[in-house]
Amino acid sequence: MSMFCYQCQEAAKGTGCTVRGVCGKTNDVANLQDLLIYTLKGISIYNVEAKKLGVNNEEVDKFIMEGLFATITNANFDQKVFIDKIRKALVLREEVKNELLKAGGKLEDNLHDAATWTAETVEAFTTKAATVGVLSTENEDVRSLRELIVYGLKGMAAYAKHAYVLNYKDESIFEFIQKALVATLNETLNADDLVALTMETGKYGVDVMALLDKANTTTYGNPEISKVNIGVRNNPAILISGHDLKDMEALLQQTQGTGVDVYTHSEMLPANYYPAFKKYDHFVGNYGNAWWKQDKEFESFNGPILMTTNCLVPPKASYKERVYTTSVVGFEGLKHIDEVNGKKDFSQIIEHAKQCQSPVEIERGEIVGGFAHSTVLSLADKVVEAVKTGAIKRFFVMAGCDGRMKSRDYYTEFAEKLPKDTVILTAGCAKYRYNKLELGDIGGIPRVLDAGQCNDSYSLAVIALKLKEVFELEDINELPISYNIAWYEQKAVIVLLALLHLGVKNIHLGPTLPAFLSPNVAKVLVDNFGIGGVTDVESDIKMFMGEALA
Repeated sequence: MSMFCYQCQEAAKGTGCTVRGVCGKTNDVANLQDLLIYTLKGISIYNVEAKKLGVNNEEVDKFIMEGLFATITNANFDQKVFIDKIRKALVLREEVKNELLKAGGKLEDNLHDAATWTAETVEAFTTKAATVGVLSTENEDVRSLRELIVYGLKGMAAYAKHAYVLNYKDESIFEFIQKALVATLNETLNADDLVALTMETGKYGVDVMALLDKANTTTYGNPEISKVNIGVRNNPAILISGHDLKDMEALLQQTQGTGVDVYTHSEMLPANYYPAFKKYDHFVGNYGNAWWKQDKEFESFNGPILMTTNCLVPPKASYKERVYTTSVVGFEGLKHIDEVNGKKDFSQIIEHAKQCQSPVEIERGEIVGGFAHSTVLSLADKVVEAVKTGAIKRFFVMAGCDGRMKSRDYYTEFAEKLPKDTVILTAGCAKYRYNKLELGDIGGIPRVLDAGQCNDSYSLAVIALKLKEVFELEDINELPISYNIAWYEQKAVIVLLALLHLGVKNIHLGPTLPAFLSPNVAKVLVDNFGIGGVTDVESDIKMFMGEALA
């Protein structure tokens, strides 16, 4: 096989992509991503020891964080980017080694190859990459656990990056990421050791989501209940997608007074809920749906599109020249906006927008969101009363990711067929399967409460913990809450691990279970945490509501 990747839900045949990624990633890019991860592990070998001696190189922490983020599904498809990153990684690795030695550190006699290999040419990189991929770990269960940890770290790195750009960071998160990377090279760790490390990954998943929540809400205010316009105006416009709120802020500031409107797409929808962004009268609302529909929606939008994070689909030739990338996002041939002295200049995109037609209207109306933990907790008395009186029988956490598979229609049907006395708690782009349905409300409480982006799944955990406290329960699993989560990529993995750390059990994942879970690892998750898949809507609703009646 020319590559092997099974980190996302769309892994070919449910086992892994071996020729080209279903996401569009080529085999050479997939292999270079493997080599970058391997080299980040090598840097971490030195940096973990250097930190113990008080050496703290922030450039290294940032590089490892961004390197992990760049390998998330649908983030970066550009071979040159990964070649450059590997070259820089080798340089940084030597710098850290020298800093360690200068601080009085000692090198082990038998350092792992990840800390010592070197090469200069692309051909040599390609040769090396073929030896260090996922399948280089022969034991299936060890491989499964190592990859589960690495994918969790990728999600963690993404959330840490979003907080970092807002000047919020936690050294313990950097330290854990690097410690865990090194641990995945340790041949003395058995499956039990790796299971323990997986649970620890979940603990730091909670920490990083709490950090990002603090960064976002301190900087932009607590999300408010908001009606978001999904129609269009007759002005040239820019569409912004991804997750980065700092990029959102900069774009709104720079487009103010230019005659260019701004619309959000996919995971940027929750920007409409933040008070700081509501003051911009050229911020129109949301255009379109989840990431995978961008091949049609970017076409009809007419104006330029700014991709701030992952969720890029390889662009069609018909609109490729209108797509701009920034941060860790990349694709060969797309214009990239770099940060210079802490700022990004979006003037090129703005001028481009002025030359374009206004967006084609694809729908009209409004959708309601902004139900992050601060909002829901302000309604706590109303929610608790509804539960006590039986008006609300059960909450369903339907957070996570959307995707292309026809099987994901399950989530639309599930939302439609849920009993009318149930409420959906959601975050992430999975909500596009049902957030435009007329599902009504219960005593003024909407039946779909959207907390925001995938990283805002933290809000759902905070809500659950608060309800546990209010109802004076010993166990979070005694709450009338069921978890039916759609997953796609590695940020969903860290959310899952965070929920497991918080003690949540009986989480159901769909539309398929991860290909990277070996049968034995899957059994551990089933036996210890009640992890399950999905079947058909009627059977699953009966099963979940049966839990409610137990």
